Amino acid sequence: MPRLQSAAELEQLRADILSGRDPAKPCISVCAGAGCHGLDSGSVVSAFEEEVSKRGLADRIDIRATGCHGFCEKGPNIVVSPADICYFEVKPEDVPDIVTHTVKGEVLDRLVYADPDTGQRAVHLDEVPFYKHQTRLLIGDNPKIDPKRIEDYVALGGYSALSKALFDMSPDQVLEEVKKANLRGRGGGGFPAGLKWETAKNAPGDKYVIVNGHEGEPGAFMDRALFTGNPHKVLEGLIIGAYAIGSHRGFIYTRHDSRQLIEHIEKALAQAEEYGLLGDDILGSGFDLRVEVHFDVGIFVSGESSALMRSIEGNPPEPRPKYIRTSVNGIWDQPSNLNNVETWANVPQIINRGAEWYTGIGTEKSKGTKLVSLSGHVTNSGVAEVPMGTPLRNIVYDIGGGTRSGKAPKALHFGGPMGGSIPESLIDTPLDFDQLAALGAPIGAGGLLVMDDETDMVEVARYFLDFLTKESCGKCVPCREGLMQMLKILTNITKGKGKSGDIARLEDLSDVTGLACLCALGKTAADPLKSMLRYFKDEYEAQIARGSEAR
Repeated sequence: MPRLQSAAELEQLRADILSGRDPAKPCISVCAGAGCHGLDSGSVVSAFEEEVSKRGLADRIDIRATGCHGFCEKGPNIVVSPADICYFEVKPEDVPDIVTHTVKGEVLDRLVYADPDTGQRAVHLDEVPFYKHQTRLLIGDNPKIDPKRIEDYVALGGYSALSKALFDMSPDQVLEEVKKANLRGRGGGGFPAGLKWETAKNAPGDKYVIVNGHEGEPGAFMDRALFTGNPHKVLEGLIIGAYAIGSHRGFIYTRHDSRQLIEHIEKALAQAEEYGLLGDDILGSGFDLRVEVHFDVGIFVSGESSALMRSIEGNPPEPRPKYIRTSVNGIWDQPSNLNNVETWANVPQIINRGAEWYTGIGTEKSKGTKLVSLSGHVTNSGVAEVPMGTPLRNIVYDIGGGTRSGKAPKALHFGGPMGGSIPESLIDTPLDFDQLAALGAPIGAGGLLVMDDETDMVEVARYFLDFLTKESCGKCVPCREGLMQMLKILTNITKGKGKSGDIARLEDLSDVTGLACLCALGKTAADPLKSMLRYFKDEYEAQIARGSEAR
């Protein structure tokens, strides 16, 4: 394929791809995301390919291995388009029946979703409770895309936002649109992306743009679901951001142990460059951007912004003091704009649909949708996407199906090892950066852990501290020693060895680490403990009392 030299050639390519496709032709999309991949969805894909070939149906049915569909609890799952018929927990032996019913235009009833309480069946994607309560603006295209085929993304309008930005907007206009949209970073802090872009743009020096695809916190799969399933959406956002900032070199920083993700990213970069959507003179616009992939070194702290940038430089991933602004002095002390996967993926839809459309979704200060990774004692685990402002109750019950026991949850935990837990009494709180942060449970990247009434909240805090103690880089004393001391106290309490004064000592240590640590890992490491002492202090006191009585 010759490199595209203009916006007109991109549109012609899109028209050619669409003209060669029959929208009425059935396509069986098999989820090959991380969850389903772990349940051997690869054998299901192979079984479909063999069955279709054996029966001479290759001209009548398409088979597509896609990224994550979201409903990990029921994997491997498939979607048969154009009717969007959903089948769950599909095994290779189910394949002949599915193919037969697809050819006949019928539904294989035994594999559709059945409500665990009522037995009511849901056939189509928008009828399945897990899906129908979502607004899937970012992840909704995953079942329609083979992530290793750029043509699938282009067919759905891919790179039209890039074309619009390059030919119809100046860099300043792109920046202003992102600022007006009030896009806030989805990686943890919720900082306005447009302001960060503007800082890097106005700082002197060579500019760099970076995708933080590290996602190292336990229970978080949002970025991997999006990036593995639709890598070009993220890449398009990155290129637009580079154009707005004036950057000609970008980096994708991701995990070294996610082979499927790495394969899809590298394939996307190669295809984008082949089509003239990346590299020199993108679409004949005169704008150049080179993007390369860098891998983490297997530790959690390497996902921290300044540590990540040091890693890209070839240095140990040790964080720098937070008063150093990476937007001004980042990689090689040059202005460096870092956003996570989900933040970059929002950019194309803002450019295509406009800031006014985007700000019509969400709350006053938290706009757009948010990917949430549901895990724990919830009935339906997986990756969901909802508008900001959605009550947590709706996420847990309407999408997640409540707890497996049917009882009310004891606690909801947001933000992973550096997040916080809130009690069930606050379950009607809206999904909002500021409101949840005020309650001590910041959204973070979006991992939502549901805990039932049998959960030991002291053990949960001990688990998180154990994780962070092992993942600390050890550079600063308050983190290296403070976390270890908190972990020792919590471990003693769980073993019945707690004593009077332990809670006060934990509170003092929490304050010291929060003030004195260099990076976000150390500063927020005690946040889960703080939230639990705020809402579940009686459990800590009871365990200490029981231990004292037993001695």
